[in-house]
Amino acid sequence: MMYKRLILLFLLAFPLILAACADNSSREAQNVETIDRDETNVQKEEDGGNTKEEKQKQEPVYQNMYPLTGEPTNEDVDDRIVAVMVNNHSFAQPQTGLTKADMVYEVLAEGQITRFVAFFHSDMPDVVGPVRSAREYYINIAKGYNALYLYHGAATYIENQLKQGWIDHLNGMYYDDNGTLFKRESFRNPPHNSYLQMDGVYKTAEAKGMEVEKNHKPLPFLSDQEVEGLSGETATDVKITYSTTPQETVTYKYDKTSKKYVRYSDGDKTIDRETEEPMTVDNVFIVETGHEIIDNVGRRAVDLDSGGSGYLLQRGKMQEVQWKNVNGRILPYKDGKKLGFVPGKTWVNIVPERPGIQQSVNMSAQ
Repeated sequence: MMYKRLILLFLLAFPLILAACADNSSREAQNVETIDRDETNVQKEEDGGNTKEEKQKQEPVYQNMYPLTGEPTNEDVDDRIVAVMVNNHSFAQPQTGLTKADMVYEVLAEGQITRFVAFFHSDMPDVVGPVRSAREYYINIAKGYNALYLYHGAATYIENQLKQGWIDHLNGMYYDDNGTLFKRESFRNPPHNSYLQMDGVYKTAEAKGMEVEKNHKPLPFLSDQEVEGLSGETATDVKITYSTTPQETVTYKYDKTSKKYVRYSDGDKTIDRETEEPMTVDNVFIVETGHEIIDNVGRRAVDLDSGGSGYLLQRGKMQEVQWKNVNGRILPYKDGKKLGFVPGKTWVNIVPERPGIQQSVNMSAQ
């Protein structure tokens, strides 16, 4: 009888035991869920309000990189690079389209006046100019980037070499004021008034049987982490003197807000004539090399092969470097190691070895 009573009591209590267990399990599950949710919220706060998975989803994924700026893009990057000879005479300033160039080389032409070869690829302006004549060393610079070379006029011996296949080129002399490739503007006098119509470049080149697409080898670029870790002497105000009589100076002033250098020519800010956009660059690369006068007009031969001393300015810092010509491209080296550029625009200033880079370039920290 006692045995039956025990069984009966157990049967009566069993539902209560099950309910208690279920309730306890529910509380434990709720506590675990609360802990997980709290940990997730903490992680979200640490990740700026997003979980790791959400953050990865929000970060854009790019398929390509522009070879001259290192900037990511989903656009095709196989359009051929266009190199344009741009006038820097005082009568040609301010220029048009120059601020859109990915890279610019500045070298002395005749006398103490510099001239530019500007490389356009990631950002194509409608108009570039004024455009001036070719020189051998500018052609060799353009050849290092396998660019289409655009100019207006050349000495006979240079034009003959170009016709023999030195580089794919288009000479404004043969398209002067045709409205498709070159246009003469009335607001300036010759020879400072020939402007390239960028829309006509690929059309004209293709009609001449030239390639308008190329696979480009990118310049070496720094990662975000390497950019943040840049070191060197503080250099926020840099002045390059090409000549004192007449005055021919180039100045770069570092803007801490944009983290870029702003360019000035003879004290005046370099701007676009049409938009008044200032010329800002991420890398200023100053190199010293041999210059030699080769005729009575004052034309020069410039040594782009031997290498030499240089300064590399990035993010308000300056490193003393050596430059080397690597497959036609002038690149910075330090302790035998190739250095990278900060993604963005680059300006290369080539100065004569006499008087030399230390005498031609003055730096200060503002």
